[in-house]
Amino acid sequence: MAEEEKTKLRLEIAHVLFIDIVGYSKLLVKQQSELLRELNQIVSGTSEFRQADTEGKLIRLP
Repeated sequence: MAEEEKTKLRLEIAHVLFIDIVGYSKLLVKQQSELLRELNQIVSGTSEFRQADTEGKLIRLP
């Protein structure tokens, strides 16, 4: 029975992208929004991001 339970386990490795934008909190709200839009565009433009997105491997936070 213990062997059967072990075979049901599925381990995964996760990666987290964390970026700190220096001086972000000092910007106007409109500038913050534009900077985030630009950052998202850069990240989503990478081949690694597009591949992971196509394979359904991404969990996006708002």
